Amino acid sequence: MTAQEHIAAADFTASTDTAPATEYENLEGYHPQLDSLPMVRDVVEKAFSYRGDVTIVHRKGEAVEGYIFDRQADSADTTKWMLRLIVKDSTNRLTIRYEEIESIKFTGKDPAAGKSFQTWLKKYQEKKAAGEKDIRIDPEPL
Repeated sequence: MTAQEHIAAADFTASTDTAPATEYENLEGYHPQLDSLPMVRDVVEKAFSYRGDVTIVHRKGEAVEGYIFDRQADSADTTKWMLRLIVKDSTNRLTIRYEEIESIKFTGKDPAAGKSFQTWLKKYQEKKAAGEKDIRIDPEPL
């Protein structure tokens, strides 16, 4: 049985067939006020989970846009808290200390927004309920 035949033959109505939905927070355009290092840490955690680019404004006024691929904020010494960013349209990587961050703006589009398994399942069930045969739901291009 092919994967497509398996999907068509499966009944996805039982709640035990799917993992619990993960709450998705739409952060596109989010630009929080950063009043403290713990607040910076919380926003960096959101930015790390975000799949789009962010713009980081340095306390000196410089801005850089890119993708946060790593962060470190588990030391008691807050001067060691930092993030690593791939600069947009480049292969350059920067390390930025949290204490140097003035603001973080969620400027890029999150390419995975709305593309969860639960979204796919809802579309599948709508097509099945409408009586469609040979239902095929292909992933959207990124």
